[in-house]
Amino acid sequence: MTERTSEGDGVGSGEDGRLRVCVVGASGRMGAEVCRAVAAAGDLSLVAAVDRTGAGLSLGEAIGSAGLAAEEATLGVVGSLTGIGGVHVDVVVDFTVAEAARENLDWCATEGVHAVVGTTGLGPDDMVDLAARFGEGSSANCVIAPNFAVGAVLLMHFSKVASLHMDGAEVIELHHDKKRDAPSGTAVKTAMDMVAARQSAGLDSWPVRGADLDVVPGSRGALVGGYVPVHAVRLPGLVAHQEVIFGAPGQGLTLRHDAYDRKAFMPGVLLAIREVPRRRGLTVGLEALLRLGGIEATP
Repeated sequence: MTERTSEGDGVGSGEDGRLRVCVVGASGRMGAEVCRAVAAAGDLSLVAAVDRTGAGLSLGEAIGSAGLAAEEATLGVVGSLTGIGGVHVDVVVDFTVAEAARENLDWCATEGVHAVVGTTGLGPDDMVDLAARFGEGSSANCVIAPNFAVGAVLLMHFSKVASLHMDGAEVIELHHDKKRDAPSGTAVKTAMDMVAARQSAGLDSWPVRGADLDVVPGSRGALVGGYVPVHAVRLPGLVAHQEVIFGAPGQGLTLRHDAYDRKAFMPGVLLAIREVPRRRGLTVGLEALLRLGGIEATP
């Protein structure tokens, strides 16, 4: 059994002041880790688990009972949020796929339940829609982040700073071979944030550099934001890794983050769960939660 900690500010609706959490995508790789992290947190209560694949099983059967108390291991996994019945939930954590996340977030906004979202594949149009759904007409808030690893968020922040002083950059992102989208949401946001940082500072766009002729189309990567090449690698054995390589006459700068285990994402997920009740409307990225300021990020 994982030792339980006692953090937080008691903003939950439970009789003990804990935030009551439902994990959607509970039997997936990330969802299972979130379940265990929530279960180990003294200020949070895992009260519901949703997963279409694991529906009908107990949570212990779906992900194993390690790290779960008896009441958590015996939670029945249901196939959708509508199936949680009369269970009161303060925060829904969604690690599913984009199609399912859109339905889940519609439910959260309608039901007044806060949402923390790590699902990738949601685009700019989704952000506009979510800002409206979690706006003045809803009592619920939403935190959505392409990456919950604190080190990865710092990498994105430092990349924005470096983009103001270097003459070009390329992004290489490396993930496990089961990842469905490419390039990753983190890589796209990193590139777009660098573009936005230069534009906000009144700097010219970097010229697109490359070979005069791509012997194999796409070999120079996908251009994100118009002029930042992004390269996606998918291999067995990897988890989540990213390099941002900057160049200028006579010098280079490489920033890299490596997540070797999905536990790397859990401090950021728990931070978002604890903060979302206080963050009105839609918050995109962990930068605001980590109080990283000075350069604007893109939504």
